[in-house]
Amino acid sequence: MAIGTRVWGIGKLLLLAGALAATFLMFALVGMRAAIRAREVQVPSLVGSSVDAATQTLADVGLGLRVDPNPRPDDRVPAGRILQQDPPAGAQARRQRTIRVWVSGGPRTTVVPALVGHTERTARMRVGEGGLEIGRVSEFRSTDYPADAIVAQDPAPTSRAPQVSLLLNRGEEAATYVMPDLIGTSGERAAEALRPRGFRVTIVGSQPYPGVPPGTVVRQQPPGGFRVGPADAISLEVSR
Repeated sequence: MAIGTRVWGIGKLLLLAGALAATFLMFALVGMRAAIRAREVQVPSLVGSSVDAATQTLADVGLGLRVDPNPRPDDRVPAGRILQQDPPAGAQARRQRTIRVWVSGGPRTTVVPALVGHTERTARMRVGEGGLEIGRVSEFRSTDYPADAIVAQDPAPTSRAPQVSLLLNRGEEAATYVMPDLIGTSGERAAEALRPRGFRVTIVGSQPYPGVPPGTVVRQQPPGGFRVGPADAISLEVSR
């Protein structure tokens, strides 16, 4: 009985020691996790901030900043502002960790070609091939420059810019006239009146019209009331 009692006592001591060790280990793990968590901070949002402002923001929470040396072009984020960060905003990071950021280089730019003297179509093709965009296109009409030609551009050639604005001469607007109604008039006299003004008049014969004197206009193309220009063709059909 004495031996059994002694063994039982030793067993209780071992059990108690094991429980105490497990409790110590559990508290040690909890304390370690708490210590680690105490050294972690939430990464703030840096996108859109300047490098100086981001540096101060990170320093306030115990983090550092590393700027990628290669700016990235972006049409939305101004040049010099932070475009992207790693780790992202809201992530957990240990104090003293360095946050990597990429800075915007501003809108993508390219060399502006010389466009003055080219037609609008050619200018648009050259601009598109170079990765540029057409900005504002202003128009005017003048006989001092070729029609449908670019007479000015902004910015100037060899500049670097994302887009280019153009000044385009549409040329002097051609004069037009209202086609008169020539039915019943003399075809020759009508042609003599129209040809000196640049119209191309053609007189064609037709079937005899009873009661209508020969050479009288019985049909015309275009009909009366239509607008015609000096270079337009006019066809007169006369009686025989």
